[in-house]
Amino acid sequence: MNMRNLLLAAAFLTAAAPMAAQDINLMLGNAETFIGTPYAVHPLDGDDMLDTEELNYMCDEVDCTTLVESVLAMSLCPEQGNDMKEADFAQNLQKVRYRDGKIDGFTSRLHYISDWINNGVRNGFLTDVTAVSSPHTMKLSVNYMSTHPEQYKQLARSKENVAKMRAYEQALTGQTVHYLPKAQLPAEGFAWIRPGDIIAITSATPGMDVAHMGIAIYVKGSLCLLHASSKAGKVLVDPVPLTRMLESNKDWTGIRVVRMKKD
Repeated sequence: MNMRNLLLAAAFLTAAAPMAAQDINLMLGNAETFIGTPYAVHPLDGDDMLDTEELNYMCDEVDCTTLVESVLAMSLCPEQGNDMKEADFAQNLQKVRYRDGKIDGFTSRLHYISDWINNGVRNGFLTDVTAVSSPHTMKLSVNYMSTHPEQYKQLARSKENVAKMRAYEQALTGQTVHYLPKAQLPAEGFAWIRPGDIIAITSATPGMDVAHMGIAIYVKGSLCLLHASSKAGKVLVDPVPLTRMLESNKDWTGIRVVRMKKD
């Protein structure tokens, strides 16, 4: 971990301090500390990126995935606010971001959100809410990364990484998962979708499973999304209800809902 990351992490943990005295949902409270944080495309893959994968918890800019990962890692810490320990946060982030918490190159990062959810459920820190709340299912078919290696620096220059990624894609393909089709989601949401739940938006793009993700929040009776918005260029509580967001994007097919499970 370089000094820049350590300093940013310290600033990040300090930012969470006001939440300690408030009796509110941990996930939502920690997510709100990110409001206004700039959006970045692929924030984990800088121009000076090394071939070796290392845990990066830079927090001065995020995309939709790194926002959710950071919020989840914070919320899983045994102590919150000023008492939150950087080592706990880093340990949590590693188990959230990497397959079974082990860093072993670019392909050990959980790039497909279905893989990310499976990892969280398998390791006991996530519950798949849609699995018990929605009867609707979809069959996964993923291959986007291995068929578009030119879009990923670590794949474009490594046939070995492409082969590893293809194997992970093949393991996911054919799995049946529960989701909620967008036509079934009312503006007011459902009682089983709680503030602070993680919302993963499923995709019709060939080879992809999830297109976007964020944190559930209710605004004036409507289910909305706290997310890192590429359009707005920052983290915000989107004023547009989630159902309208889904309707406006033909490639978005519905949602999966998962919840932090904390001992």
